[in-house]
Amino acid sequence: MRIICGVDVSKQWLDAWISGLHRRFANSPAGCEALLAFCREHAAELVVMEASGGIERPCFLALWKLGQPCAIANARSVRKFAEAMGYLEKTDRIDAEMIARFAEAKRMVSTPPPSADQQRLTALATRLRQVTEDMANQKRRLHSTRDATALASLEELIAFLRRQADTLADAISGMIDADPLWSALDRTIRSVKGAASRTVAYLLAELPEIGTLNNRAITKLVGLAPLPDDSGQRRGKRSIRGGRAGVRSLLVLIADIVRKFDPTLADFRERLLAKGLTKMEVRVALARKLLVRLNAKARDTRAALTA
Repeated sequence: MRIICGVDVSKQWLDAWISGLHRRFANSPAGCEALLAFCREHAAELVVMEASGGIERPCFLALWKLGQPCAIANARSVRKFAEAMGYLEKTDRIDAEMIARFAEAKRMVSTPPPSADQQRLTALATRLRQVTEDMANQKRRLHSTRDATALASLEELIAFLRRQADTLADAISGMIDADPLWSALDRTIRSVKGAASRTVAYLLAELPEIGTLNNRAITKLVGLAPLPDDSGQRRGKRSIRGGRAGVRSLLVLIADIVRKFDPTLADFRERLLAKGLTKMEVRVALARKLLVRLNAKARDTRAALTA
């Protein structure tokens, strides 16, 4: 049986559990080193942390840098596992124990951190998305603003956000152009009419696995796979859930644009509507079909580069 260290991460503390032993460390560089010493003292093969809105990342990266294999568990899955095990109460110690037990039951393996370039691309793309959303919010306020001073303030802020977006987009473009794989994937994805450079940026940042997984795995990863809900003779309605919401929303939006230029997607949409599917169900199906197509193209591109 593997020895796994479960770690519940908060802004201040790292609560660790190994084989019935609980220790608390500060969530700081020194605390990460003490956590590593605790893991080595008890021969922990793997450290598993719960995804906690990003506050787990510094210690996760620090432990990997120090040579300790780590993985990150889905917080919702861990909580459901804890409830299934009869732990309705919630404390930091219990959470750490449940993370370790969940990792053992799930047979989790270590997940090495992304490269420094991948981390930077993700950070820039995340910020670009934030700035773009902020700019859209400010533009909506223009329609309900009449005061000249208030309008000038809004226009000044929008202009600033536009400059920020352009700077971020240029930095992302530079990173993609400088990387042979990203550059090739950029050309591949943008060969689909309707997929713009920002689409590529978000996909490479938020879905680096594109082209490395089979179609079923990639659609489930994104949250576009129709999941069954059957029991006995009952056949429930298939639905989607989980996955990467940002990528899913992007693909739903882009697929609706791409189908205007692609007769096969347009025909697919009409057939689904004729079957009585709702517009949202059709948009999800289009997004899934587009993802499968992009994944196949990305797989071919990766294979060509390694041939």
